[in-house]
Amino acid sequence: MTSKAGTATRRANPKVATRKAPCATPRERAEKGRAARANASRSSHAEFAPTRQRPDPVDVIEKQSASRVPELVPIRYGRMSESPFRFYRGAAAIMAGDLAGTPMSGLRAQVCGDAHMLNFRLLASPERLLLFDINDFDETLPGPWEWDVKRLATSLVIAGRENEYTDRERADIVRATVRSYREQMRRFAAMGDLDVWYAKADSDQLRDLASGRLHKRGRKRLSKALAKARTRDSLQAFEKLTHEVDGKPRFISSPPLITPLSEFVPAGDPDAIEGRLGDLVERYRRTLRSDLRHLLGRYTVVDMARKVVGVGSVGTRCWILLLLGRDEGDPLILQAKEADESVLAAHVGAGETATEGERVVAGQRLMQSAGDMLLGWERVDGIDGRKRDFYVRQLRDWKGIAEPSLMVPRGMRAFGELCGATLARAHARSGDRIAIAAYLGGGDSFDRALTTFAEAYADQNERDHASLLKAVETGRVTAESA
Repeated sequence: MTSKAGTATRRANPKVATRKAPCATPRERAEKGRAARANASRSSHAEFAPTRQRPDPVDVIEKQSASRVPELVPIRYGRMSESPFRFYRGAAAIMAGDLAGTPMSGLRAQVCGDAHMLNFRLLASPERLLLFDINDFDETLPGPWEWDVKRLATSLVIAGRENEYTDRERADIVRATVRSYREQMRRFAAMGDLDVWYAKADSDQLRDLASGRLHKRGRKRLSKALAKARTRDSLQAFEKLTHEVDGKPRFISSPPLITPLSEFVPAGDPDAIEGRLGDLVERYRRTLRSDLRHLLGRYTVVDMARKVVGVGSVGTRCWILLLLGRDEGDPLILQAKEADESVLAAHVGAGETATEGERVVAGQRLMQSAGDMLLGWERVDGIDGRKRDFYVRQLRDWKGIAEPSLMVPRGMRAFGELCGATLARAHARSGDRIAIAAYLGGGDSFDRALTTFAEAYADQNERDHASLLKAVETGRVTAESA
């Protein structure tokens, strides 16, 4: 029996009140994973068939567009119209609704939410190592780990079709990718927690992988990609995106793709611009570590511009900020990207963060092996007076992206295996890696199931792309190239 005094003590002292329950043993966690097969057998993941209640895909896209910058929405439709793969990159919301009706194991992890193949790329760590990792976390939330694997597998099929790979070649690529995910998850299940947290794929490991997987041409292309990625930094962006105006560096005006802030505010009001920029950076700076706040305090913000980025992100408010350090030869260019509600939220529930920008940052920090040290977030009053959430990162920091159209089947298979292993590491950091590994098992049931699913969903994606083309043709929506 508990006294009132004892109750009061526990409420005042959370350490007394919330003693952590004993952790499940590895054996118990593995049993949980195997038991999850009763919820969804591994072979059941092959299933996909659109329901009669499935929303019109163009309706889903238009609903997203309603909150975006109106004059940029036609550019989004134009980019999504170009090919089934480009459509797929902008159709995460459509696929999230479809995945919600597929079998699920009931095991959860922090998921990317948009894990298509081009969201895996080369990135720099704060220690200036070149790493391979997931890049885009706009849709991240805790959710079914299977959804990320299915989105990755389908993207490889769609890219393979555009490259005119045979059915057998595409199936081989997907099976290898999913097998890589499964086998890497089983390796992580046998590792200690810290070892999982330290795991990463650096440039040396990429070269080792290439030596055993790629022919001479593929190895040469990888070496060029690694070298090129190291040149993509703030200085390179500075040289490409700015010019001199009255003796000072300013962003080049190239609307609608790049539109300086000065074109959005009353003419002849430089003090208003300077104050707005200063407030924005100061609020973002507070979300960084103390040493990084000190570092950013050495920079002065001098210009800002709206920039159109990506495919699915077109129409969201994305700004680039020009800051200078010791002199004009020491630039830093940051990207502040609008963070809206995740497309997964309607199906898996909202996250626990106070803002959508913090949701993106928290998910990225949890899933990446080493992220941008200047990653942070902010909530600001927009030009239209509405409060909006943003996350902020360096615009370019040794980034390198794959070019699927240049890949031969052997190269895409190696790339898929790398993506699969990277995704497993990201899920292993947040989910129960032992349970997931036990669910997947040592056989290839899940691998074969996702090969079937990916082809079926690639068919659906082609139908959805055709629906968008018809909507453009009939004038239902307007598409523009830029």
